[in-house]
Amino acid sequence: MWQGVCWRGLYPPFVLPSPGAVARRFVGVVRDGTLWTHTSVTLLEVFGGLLIGLSVALVLGYLLAKSRTLEQLVLPYLVASQALPIVALAPLLVIWFGTGRLSKIVVCALTLFFPVLVNTIVGIRSVERGLRDLMRSLGASRWQMFALLEVPAALPVLLSGLRIGLTLSVIGAVVGEFVAADRGLGFLVNLARGLFDTPLLFVALFTLMAIALAFYVLTSFLEHALLSWQRDQ
Repeated sequence: MWQGVCWRGLYPPFVLPSPGAVARRFVGVVRDGTLWTHTSVTLLEVFGGLLIGLSVALVLGYLLAKSRTLEQLVLPYLVASQALPIVALAPLLVIWFGTGRLSKIVVCALTLFFPVLVNTIVGIRSVERGLRDLMRSLGASRWQMFALLEVPAALPVLLSGLRIGLTLSVIGAVVGEFVAADRGLGFLVNLARGLFDTPLLFVALFTLMAIALAFYVLTSFLEHALLSWQRDQ
């Protein structure tokens, strides 16, 4: 359909380039290393944000799941903070953390933090009370309760949150690069838009889609490997 629209000449090439033009532009930026340079920067920001956001969300989510008092004190403020769009918050983070990589990592971490936090709370609290009582009757320690019961029981929900968080972290990196960056796929989108280089814009967008799809497939494989016991049941 895309190629058919181009053949009919409904739009000029700088508005809607043909698939062939996009493919040729893709080959060009791959050969000269431009695409890999910007993609690697975005991936580093995503993985940095993932490491920080995931760690904080898992620890805080577990504490909130175990303490109703702490949840009542902290969770309302966390929910209220979600009313702030990350697009509006990103310029402030750039002012605080500079125009370098750190501000983009913080944006990524904040983007994925809340979905993982909520799924952690739901996952830990989804453990059946009867199983907890059984573990206690068998003399299980606090660590054994955590490692042998809570983590396996919560994994399906946690992995669902991770799948959502990984996709959102890519959005966070691009938003941070939109605000202030001289490298990255978000910067490449801004550059292509300013130069009216629509084929390059399509290349950057398709690369972002490929990254998000790769993360989705990765979490699916992770889920398949870690939840084999669930399939056996």
